[in-house]
Amino acid sequence: FRLFLMAYQKVNADQRATGHSQYLDSDDLQATALDLEWDMEQELEEPGFDRFQLDSAENQNLGNSETADLDLDSIQPGTSPKGRFQRLQEDSDYVTRYPRATPKSNHCNIFRFSKIFCTLTLLFILGIVIGYYAHKKCPSQDPSPGMSDPHLYQEILKEIKAEDIQKLFRHLIQLTKSGDDTEFSEKLKAQWTSHGLEEVQLFNYSVLLSLPGSSPNTVTLNNSSQCFYPNGQPCDQEPSKDPSQGPLFSYAAYSARGTLEAEVIDVMYGTVEDVTRIRVMKNVTNKIALLKLGKLPLLYKLSLLEKAGFGGVLLYVDPCDLPKTTNPSHSPFMVSLNPGGDPSTPGYPSIDGSFRESRMDLTRLLVQPISVSLAAKLFALPKERGQPGACKPLQFPQDEIRIVTMKVQTVTEYKKLTNVVGYLKGASFPDRYVIVGSHHHNPYGYNGQEWASGTAIITAFIQALMLKVKRGWRPDRTIILCSWGGTTFGNIGSYEWAEDFKKVLQKNVVAYVSLHNPIRGNSSLHPIASPSLQQLVAEKKNFNCSWRTKCPEANLSSVQMQGDGDFFINHLGTPSLQVLYEDIKALEGPSFLSEALFPVRLAEIEELDPFFNLHETIAKLSGEVILQIANDPVLPLNALDIALEVQNSLKGDHAHMFQLLEMASRLRDSAELFQSDEMRPANDPKERAPLRVRMLNDILQNLEKNFLVQQVPPGFYRNILYRLDEKTHQFSILHEAWQHEKLHLSNETLQVALSKVLNSINSAQVFFKAGLDVFESGLLGKN
Repeated sequence: FRLFLMAYQKVNADQRATGHSQYLDSDDLQATALDLEWDMEQELEEPGFDRFQLDSAENQNLGNSETADLDLDSIQPGTSPKGRFQRLQEDSDYVTRYPRATPKSNHCNIFRFSKIFCTLTLLFILGIVIGYYAHKKCPSQDPSPGMSDPHLYQEILKEIKAEDIQKLFRHLIQLTKSGDDTEFSEKLKAQWTSHGLEEVQLFNYSVLLSLPGSSPNTVTLNNSSQCFYPNGQPCDQEPSKDPSQGPLFSYAAYSARGTLEAEVIDVMYGTVEDVTRIRVMKNVTNKIALLKLGKLPLLYKLSLLEKAGFGGVLLYVDPCDLPKTTNPSHSPFMVSLNPGGDPSTPGYPSIDGSFRESRMDLTRLLVQPISVSLAAKLFALPKERGQPGACKPLQFPQDEIRIVTMKVQTVTEYKKLTNVVGYLKGASFPDRYVIVGSHHHNPYGYNGQEWASGTAIITAFIQALMLKVKRGWRPDRTIILCSWGGTTFGNIGSYEWAEDFKKVLQKNVVAYVSLHNPIRGNSSLHPIASPSLQQLVAEKKNFNCSWRTKCPEANLSSVQMQGDGDFFINHLGTPSLQVLYEDIKALEGPSFLSEALFPVRLAEIEELDPFFNLHETIAKLSGEVILQIANDPVLPLNALDIALEVQNSLKGDHAHMFQLLEMASRLRDSAELFQSDEMRPANDPKERAPLRVRMLNDILQNLEKNFLVQQVPPGFYRNILYRLDEKTHQFSILHEAWQHEKLHLSNETLQVALSKVLNSINSAQVFFKAGLDVFESGLLGKN
């Protein structure tokens, strides 16, 4: 009311001085009020960042690889929230500055002031009515860009409900009946678009796949001439018509093909120690190794067997290594020998015109997965009659000779795979990406349905997210949501897309969140995260777990994870995380058992999580992490935790460690200085300077790149911040080199590994120092 009165006094005085009518026209009063309101908005307004646009789907380009130009001169700290209101109230001479005609007499014109009073009263009532309906109809005000608001995140995430995820899950299973990857991708794109996702694109790649042949692979006992399919079924029986359950399904993708007749030698888990011991006892040249899956990456163990001279491998899973709820005795399974991407275009995308290398087989070994029942038949093992509930690991007699003939007749074909990629562009930093990935139905060979869990969760997250976007909110950073194709053959879809846009992603990706097969059990929540993200994940885990779900104290760690995050972790050095449910038995047993792809059916998933509460927990926990990374002004990455992880990975009584520990100590000192001198002020809005925050975030998102090494053993991560498993506490390449040295196999291997770790730590130290030197420069200042 006081504002209207001052506006009236000013205009009325001006009109009197120029001889206008003594009555204030209502249109003039409205125009003057709007002018004054516009002036206030001009003073309170702050500049923002230019919007970043991605290229069209026709060009299949994410956008300019250079960072979006910023108008740095226009970025200023926020103005006082009081603004003009405060100055109007504090300036007692405001009204007297304007010329005002002096009344000719002290006599009050009652009629004139009555009209003024009525006019102002009507305007006041009209303002209340307009304000009421505007507040009722307009969406609530969301925090402005640059402000992290946990209440906003919870408002978004509360829309994610278990029953909705279950409906999405069942709907996605129905979509796979078409049997075509492109057709399914089109339907998924339509579903994401229907939820409001503004830009969804399909990316197609023609890739080389290793598929079952027209006839199943076989294993024949020479002494009895009995022929068996890989699942233990005799060859003279009619095989199952279900491609995911029958003998056609059980094969090793990209194995060598042919026939091999040789003695079978049990090599246990195929570790360096196991292979060395067997070579001392027997001549293994062109023999067939009977190999247990687990403990080490399969590709690494196959490389040891190939180097030792073996010609073939029969691969099985010991039932004692699996949870009691799993019975794999007659279950076929698939493995892939592809380290990642299209084998015919290694290191570059499979786009039209790319040169195709002739790489039909990725190993010279004939590899065939077999069921436990077939392994027992090969050695005529008696059935164990031990105590109920006890499990005795399979051990095969070393003094018996078993000669078998294995026949591998897979085929390789070029097939089209499709990725579905949706974009929610950021408001303030559209050139910085948070990528969320799951994978979808595989129409070729393997036909498990566990993929639907991750795809249903990502779809439910999109649905909840877009409800808020429709009300005017938008994340600060761009969120890219992906459903990858060809995952079971070696993460082919994610590799090809990331190789296609590698130059853009190297500069712009700040985090990768994986939703790969999130429900693998129901007894333990198991988050896996980069060291820099562990603190954030731990905070969100404690907040999101409720009485409806089982959230015991989980072992949050940085270990190698299965799934489509591989390229982002090992080629881009992107901070990554994955949240999943597993059985405690699986966590306690040998690692890398998940490399065996047993077909998981809908009924099994619904038995693990009948009410989909576990799905809801993973969706909300992952969703809040995504939202915080996408919105926090300073990326929630902890640089000091990386330095601490480096020190923890160097613990032990091994020699040659002094120089590494000394370098790691200096890295920790630099990280502590960086954390206290730069990250603390940047997290305080009163001390925050936009240019310094941008530079700080660039350091945080690129820090892990210093720990990428060029050459590692097959199956090992190039990003050495990730350990092999929960039981290994050293850098994986050092752990492997020490195993060789312990067996007096090679001292050179250890020296090379030590050098790689030393150079990585030194690179991170130099990276920190360079960042601190720039921040200390007088050209930038503190604010």
